[in-house]
Amino acid sequence: MKTSALLFALSISILANFSLRASADSTAGILLSTKCRGGYNVNIWQNYTNRELLYRATSPNGNLSLGKGTSQATEGVRVYKFRNGIYEYWVWDGTLDNPQSGTLEVYKNNRILMKQDCKKS
Repeated sequence: MKTSALLFALSISILANFSLRASADSTAGILLSTKCRGGYNVNIWQNYTNRELLYRATSPNGNLSLGKGTSQATEGVRVYKFRNGIYEYWVWDGTLDNPQSGTLEVYKNNRILMKQDCKKS
């Protein structure tokens, strides 16, 4: 009896997990997901309602969440830019040589602090 009850509960749980959409509560769609050298994982999102660009990053140095980004095409490659005080974060969506790669650049007072190669994930 215990085994059948456990199997029944497990099957209900599995069905419930597969039937729920992962984005059911999401207010934004992902535009770009990258894994960069140094353990930086960066995602660029766009809010469905107001079209605002959002930056979400995890790294060994902590997590960062920014809004109000801009996007522009530069020589066939899209770059997303975000500002946080005196810091700017640029995420390049591809390179001219390889559309599956990219770059994360961090600037402080308009001077580059860090540049990491990335791959789309």
